[in-house]
Amino acid sequence: MAAERRVPRIRSALFIPAQRTDFLEKADMRGADAVILDLEDAVALPGKSSARAHASMWLRERAAEQAPLATVRVNAVGEGSIERDLDAVVHPSLLAVLVPKVRSADEILEVAELLSYYEGKRGMRRGAVRIWPIIETAEAVRDVSLIAATSARVAYLGGGTSDQGDLARAIGFEWSLGGDETLYIRSHVLIAARAAGIVNPMTGLVSGLADVDEVREFALTSRRLGYAGMMVIHPAHVAVVNEVFTPTVEQLREATRMIAVLDRAGKTGVGAVAHDGRMVDVAMARTAAALVADAADMDLLSASDGSWTEQ
Repeated sequence: MAAERRVPRIRSALFIPAQRTDFLEKADMRGADAVILDLEDAVALPGKSSARAHASMWLRERAAEQAPLATVRVNAVGEGSIERDLDAVVHPSLLAVLVPKVRSADEILEVAELLSYYEGKRGMRRGAVRIWPIIETAEAVRDVSLIAATSARVAYLGGGTSDQGDLARAIGFEWSLGGDETLYIRSHVLIAARAAGIVNPMTGLVSGLADVDEVREFALTSRRLGYAGMMVIHPAHVAVVNEVFTPTVEQLREATRMIAVLDRAGKTGVGAVAHDGRMVDVAMARTAAALVADAADMDLLSASDGSWTEQ
């Protein structure tokens, strides 16, 4: 059964170790579009039960689609704790579960079936909780098209192309800010996501904490490739990531002007016209319309007068 819950727009998703109650208390003040409560790598084995309890309590106290949006990175399928993880975190406020170290589409189907069970247990609509596969194994890179398309629940997807992370170890690449070593992986994952109709592909993170310029450069490169957002490891990274993945007022004004110009031309039977020193056509108007629709989903359109507003 296809999930009916809309796919909220996410530019930035901030990791928070689920056992860090001091971080959870400040989660709403960090400016991220979403938080990722981490039950996996940020939590040592002796702290897993406590982390589940803290995540469950935090989620129970929140409303559905309350900002920041709530997601959870569970432990990998096959490690023996996926049922305990989902039992703890499936609540109406949960937008999505991030599934790490995915190796096959079958793992996504297993998570989808478990989500249906726990949604029923909580009296929730089946399909309410989305799935966010993290592509960080060689098998997942190879089969990402199958993984992306395996369930209607899959709404976000991205690769773990960080410095010395799981994917770096699996593939053997040495991470650099320039990103030549991961360009194929990021492009391959992105195309699979778009082909599967995933409108919010999310790129990996920058692990360096202090260099915000490094974060900006990686975000800009990812945005140019076609990603819609980025995972972040530190609150200091949030503002710059939000800025990069938000269209500017001037971009939106230019898009609306182009749409209007081509709309007038179309009424006379013309599909391509000169505009601001370049030739524009219907395909470019459709791209402009997609930009406007994306901005509207981010609530950048002023309800009072229809103008574009800074965030």
